[in-house]
Amino acid sequence: MRIEIETFTVNKRFPLTISRGTTSQTTNLWIKVEQDGITGWGEASPFSLGNYRQSTEILQQALQQTVPRLEVYNPWQRQQIEAVLNTQLPSAAKAAVDMALHDWFGKCVGLPLWQIWGLDCSHIVPTSVTIGINIPEDAKARVRAWLQFADVRVIKVKLGNPAGINADREMFLAVQEEATTPDIFVDANGGWNLADAIEMCNWLADMGIKYVEQPLAQGEEDQLLELKKRSPLPIFVDESCHTSRDIPQLAPYIDGINIKLMKAGGLTEAIRMVHTARAYGLQVMFGCYSDSTLANTAAAQLSPLADYIDLDSHMNLIDDPFVGAMLQTGRVIPNNKSGLGVECSAA
Repeated sequence: MRIEIETFTVNKRFPLTISRGTTSQTTNLWIKVEQDGITGWGEASPFSLGNYRQSTEILQQALQQTVPRLEVYNPWQRQQIEAVLNTQLPSAAKAAVDMALHDWFGKCVGLPLWQIWGLDCSHIVPTSVTIGINIPEDAKARVRAWLQFADVRVIKVKLGNPAGINADREMFLAVQEEATTPDIFVDANGGWNLADAIEMCNWLADMGIKYVEQPLAQGEEDQLLELKKRSPLPIFVDESCHTSRDIPQLAPYIDGINIKLMKAGGLTEAIRMVHTARAYGLQVMFGCYSDSTLANTAAAQLSPLADYIDLDSHMNLIDDPFVGAMLQTGRVIPNNKSGLGVECSAA
C-alpha cells in the first residue's frame, strides 16, 4: 500500500481556554492510505498532557520514519500492521493510520463503519459544546454565540480556573443563567486539588450537574478513592485514562471514562476501551482535541456505544477542509456513505 502525509492548519472561531492553557490554531496531519485504487483517510491531531507531548513535528517525524515499514503490507494485514504501530509510535500517529485503514476497509466493502459494526445511529445522544474558562460576561457571550450558531442541547463548562474555585463558581453561574438547556456538564481538566474537588462536587451536585470530569490532575489517581467516597457526583476521567490498559486499576475509583481517538491510538483501541469499560460497569464518553470533521466523523461511527458525546471541536473551526458527520437535533450523526463518509471540501 502507498501512504501519503500532508499537514493542514485549522483556526478556531473562538479560542479555547482550559486549566492548562489556551489554543486558537493547530496544525494537524492528514494521512492517505491507497491500495487497489481505494484511498482511506485518517487524521492526527497534536495534544499535550503534562510532559506527554505529541506536537505536529513529533507526529510528522514519527510517521515519516514508520511509513516505509508499513508500505510493505496491504490494508488486510491488520495484525502485522498493528505490531508495527505499537513500536513506540505516538498514539495520535497510530490513530491516523488506524482510522485510514478503517476508512479503506469500509470503502472496499461499500458500507459505512457504523453499519459494518451493526450499530444503531438512533442511539446517538446529543453532543456537548464547550465553554472555555473565561470571565463571566465573556462566558455568557460564548454561550449566546453557540446558541445562535448551532442546535445546542448540551453545554460542557471548563472549570479548574487558576484563579480558584470562586472564579469557577462565578463562571458556572453565568453560563447557567445564559443557557437555554438544563443539561450542563463540567470538566475541570485536572485543575483542582482534592479539597477543592470535594467542595466543588458537592456544590455542583446542588446545581443539578450529572457528573464531573477529571477533577484531579493526571498523576493524582491515588486520591480518587477519597474523592469518590465524598462526592455525590459520578466521576469521569480523561487525562488519567489513555487506553484499555488503564481501566482495570482505575475502575474501583471512577464511574466513567472519556475516550479520545488521539490518546487511544485509533478506532481499534477505542472499541477495546468501550468493551473493557462496560465489563467493569463504567459509563463511556467520546471526546476530542482540536480535531477536524475527519477525526470527529470517525469517532461518530462509534457514538451509538456512548453514554455521553463531546465531539464539538470541528464546529468551532472557521476553515475545516472536511465534510462528513452532520449536526442533527444536537447530535453528530454519521452519513450513509462508505467508510468514514468524509469528503474534502477543497477538492
